[in-house]
Amino acid sequence: MIKKNKEKVYSVAAIVIIIDQIIKFVISNKMTLKQEIEIIPNFFSLYYVKNTGAAFSLLQNQRVLLIIVSLAFLFFIDRFIEREKKLNKLSIISLGFVIGGIVGNLIDRLIQDGVIDYLSLQFGKYLFPIFNIADSFIVIGIGLLIIGIIKEENKKKIDKIPVKERLSDQVEVIKNVKKTTNKTKKKS
Repeated sequence: MIKKNKEKVYSVAAIVIIIDQIIKFVISNKMTLKQEIEIIPNFFSLYYVKNTGAAFSLLQNQRVLLIIVSLAFLFFIDRFIEREKKLNKLSIISLGFVIGGIVGNLIDRLIQDGVIDYLSLQFGKYLFPIFNIADSFIVIGIGLLIIGIIKEENKKKIDKIPVKERLSDQVEVIKNVKKTTNKTKKKS
């Protein structure tokens, strides 16, 4: 089961890496550095830059540190997958997104000396930091992981309630619905 989980997670990651690297290849070969192509005026454009830092341009020119941090995250995620006996679909997808995004940006750091960013969003006068599809996959993956954890915690809380008590609550709801329905019919 563990091997199957790992294969599924890394299959999702491979798809993310391929998508990411194809888009970055096209951007870097069809655009010049700092070129902007406006897609939706005053909202969305492609703006080709190289980020030598992390998210929001933090840790500029800390390439070695960022490579080490990326490898450490990948190691810990891999160990997590190894420990988990059963991963649900949401966990498989979210972990694949995170791994794929990290590896996509890691490839850039190793080959390009910086991450290729190109997605630029503007909200009124606020210009959001330029990012790429790998960043998006990381954020979406983390969001899905959080949703999965919350769902799992809620399921555990419900599972702790004895079945008899859960059923009695459902019976009460049904009785109340019947009473309300009967009152409505009598008024009509």
